[in-house]
Amino acid sequence: MKRLLVLSLALLTLAGCGAQATAASDTGVNTSAEQNRVTTTRNDAAAALLPAKVRDRGTLIVGAGFGSGSVPLGFYADDNKTPIGLEVDIAYLVAEALGLKPEIEVTSWENLFVGLDSAKYDVGFSNITVTEKRKQKYDFATYRKDDIAFEAKKGGTWRVTGGKDIAGKTIAVGSGTNQEKILVDWNEANVKAGLPAATIRYFQKNTDTYLALSSGRIDGYLGPNPSIAYHVKTSGETETIGKFSGAGPTLQGLIAATTKKDSGLVKAYQAAIDGVIADGSYAKVLDRWNVSNEAVAKSEINPPGLPLTN
Repeated sequence: MKRLLVLSLALLTLAGCGAQATAASDTGVNTSAEQNRVTTTRNDAAAALLPAKVRDRGTLIVGAGFGSGSVPLGFYADDNKTPIGLEVDIAYLVAEALGLKPEIEVTSWENLFVGLDSAKYDVGFSNITVTEKRKQKYDFATYRKDDIAFEAKKGGTWRVTGGKDIAGKTIAVGSGTNQEKILVDWNEANVKAGLPAATIRYFQKNTDTYLALSSGRIDGYLGPNPSIAYHVKTSGETETIGKFSGAGPTLQGLIAATTKKDSGLVKAYQAAIDGVIADGSYAKVLDRWNVSNEAVAKSEINPPGLPLTN
């Protein structure tokens, strides 16, 4: 399904369905259900680390928390039902390395963690940042750097280089995300310094966020850098006005395969990720989605993450 890209908001009003995928098609990305994904080979050493019940079941049940769609991280193909995107490709690679068939279950961000808690999902691949709070409940095997960015209407003078620059602004952010925590921490520091607090807004869908931005109801949006960079490129109406590590000012944030703590799965994920890094398939996936600058040299289990307090 190919057609000229019109206003980004018109496309995004159908977030999570074919219209959002069409935006990707117009920039040369394959958004068909026939993905021709990058593949790898079975990693016997990694597969041997799986708990017997998962290995014998033969499937890897993946929670994908992008129910409303988030190009290019996770969204639906042109058939409106096939999950595709960077996070999906990584999940496929890891499953293949482990000798398992991936079952991608698209859900909301909030229900992703409910599913991990109940062991409904073996793993979450959904741009999940390692944070010290999350480490209390989950185990992590990292596979990508985490950068976040501020997006605003094109042509303005506002720039964000630090927490003081959000004072008095109205900013949208995803609930329960590391971006939200960074905003809250900055707000608290600003109030203590006698600066006006920023107003934080929450929207269920990206479409609603961008409608609020275009109409001036919010000044900016703080979200994952890959998604914002993509939207800036395709819409032509917004710009990135600040970029930061997703773990705060003193630590490079990291995205990770996420599993319930002590599930016995995290070492298998780490070994599988290290294997696909070594064989080059990982680099091909990142290049496919134009995020090669977020590559890591190796997977780490439960590294330092966004602090409980900054």
